[in-house]
Amino acid sequence: MDGVGLYHTFLQTHQPQLESSGVPRIFWEVLFKKLQNQTFDSGMVFQLIRIDYDDAVRGPKDPVWKLFVSCEKGISTQDPNNIYLIDHAWTYDITNARQNLSNIPGLLDRMCTLMGFDVGEEEDEKIEFVLNEMWRYNQAFSLNSGSIEDRMPIWYIMDEVGSAINHNDDPNFRTVPFLYLPEGITYTLLFPIKDVDCKDEVTRDFVEGQTHDPKKRQALLLPWVDASFLEECFLQREPDENYFLAGHIRESLPENIDPQLLQRDKNVKLKVYSQYTYINDYLNDPAFEIVNNEEEADILWYTSHFKDYKELSIRSPHVFVNQFPFENVLTIKDLLSIVCRRKAGERSYDPETLDTYPEWLPTTYNLSMELVQFVAYFQNRESMGFDNHWICKPWNLTRGLDTHVTKNLFHILRLPSTGPKIAQKYINDPVLYERPEIGKVKFDVRYVVMLKSVKPLRAFAYKNFFLRFANKEFALNNFDVYEQHFTVMNYSEDRPFCHVKCADFILEWERQYPDFSWIEQVEPRILHMLRQVFVAAVVEKPPKGIAECPQSRAVYAVDLMLEWKEGMMQPVLLEFNFSPDCKRACEYYPSFYNDIFKCLFLDDDNPDMFHNLRS
Repeated sequence: MDGVGLYHTFLQTHQPQLESSGVPRIFWEVLFKKLQNQTFDSGMVFQLIRIDYDDAVRGPKDPVWKLFVSCEKGISTQDPNNIYLIDHAWTYDITNARQNLSNIPGLLDRMCTLMGFDVGEEEDEKIEFVLNEMWRYNQAFSLNSGSIEDRMPIWYIMDEVGSAINHNDDPNFRTVPFLYLPEGITYTLLFPIKDVDCKDEVTRDFVEGQTHDPKKRQALLLPWVDASFLEECFLQREPDENYFLAGHIRESLPENIDPQLLQRDKNVKLKVYSQYTYINDYLNDPAFEIVNNEEEADILWYTSHFKDYKELSIRSPHVFVNQFPFENVLTIKDLLSIVCRRKAGERSYDPETLDTYPEWLPTTYNLSMELVQFVAYFQNRESMGFDNHWICKPWNLTRGLDTHVTKNLFHILRLPSTGPKIAQKYINDPVLYERPEIGKVKFDVRYVVMLKSVKPLRAFAYKNFFLRFANKEFALNNFDVYEQHFTVMNYSEDRPFCHVKCADFILEWERQYPDFSWIEQVEPRILHMLRQVFVAAVVEKPPKGIAECPQSRAVYAVDLMLEWKEGMMQPVLLEFNFSPDCKRACEYYPSFYNDIFKCLFLDDDNPDMFHNLRS
């Protein structure tokens, strides 16, 4: 194939990427040639200079290196040759960063030199420095295909040339990541957006395109430019309906339904169509029959989101479905925190401790909409000497994916660039469970809860709860060590999973914590919290609250932890899970789905099996 044909093929596979990144068309053909020939010619036109501060002390945000134009004729935006390939010195998954620095020859010292740290220091000190400082240097990209794991953000640090480019609010260059598909390698493209004279410094905008709000921009620039937010208000206000609908396909609401249509002859089996294999395998009570055809079903159990309640109420008013309209106010993390704050009472926080209310909800900020308030709260906690560890996670992912624990504000501020996140106050003093072979570890508790109706509110919790345990002894350090700080172990074959049934757990609990009876003290507080969440979720009309639908029944999994608070064990809500994985429930308790379905559809709320979440 001739050069023209090769270039045409290059455009076929790369043009969408070039256009979405805003790479001017004038540079495309030269870029193709440089990629094909592996031409790294930035050294011909730029000069890398280490800054000598003489007797002055370099501040933690002062640049170590700067990059200048050395080409005598300068750099013109109209010269198609002025696009340059920047290699990446380190590409990594956050969970493996520490291991990379320890095991890849020369990487640690290269990063220290690039970031201005003495390579003669002890290895542990160098590693901690790099892990802390790298958030001022790294960039991220993600792939748009493959599994959820494949689409997780990939972080990288540019080579010495790219990392020497400093921030400017009025930059003269841009850098964009570029995946060269024939090699499967990601480079950074450097090109001018202004004509630049010889000896001028090369700069770029570190928060390009992330916001038009000046205050939010100032917050995002904190890793490089100091600013105080101590006087900013950190209080949160409930957003309007538009926020609840943003990025959400609105459900239709049901027509009025005659309740008699949902009554069943107890001698006739209810036919169940389910997308979830464990229901098909374990629902064997004679009151129910599994069918393969949606059209003949009395109960539709979907693992995908159902939206058209109006059409269902008209077409099949006698059929149940396993979801409620606008239940996303519980199952999406940022909406859940907004809903729960409705139970805060007369004051939203304690001015002496800065603890927020309700006590069972971790202080939570949306890093897209409430970034300035979060920074103000973080800086106020810092100024008062309070613990400032936070856990940052995506709104709508589970299993701990793309989740970060840190007290490094710069780390937190870099995360919204990889997708919407919430920052939640990390439980720094959790109630621990002693595993004899390990020591005292973190654990969380999962309750399966059922919502039967909104008006009136009828909700239940399955009495058999579920436990998950960390695999390493807890300490407030090593936040990149998954098995020390996280409890979800059942999705990896490499991590041992600790199996403890709730009855055995309670017996051991009474031995470990004789002054805190699970049945009489701890669980009643948990059940009260669950009731409070449901009350908060139905008090507002949709889209700010769950809508009533006589045909709806729903099951959620609620994850929670316990923390020490003034000598008491305080339940802390973590999340509500849509369409939860109930594999372990079925294996531990084979009658699980029989019990659940009889409660939801036959009004058999056996008090031996279920807690009635009354107020």
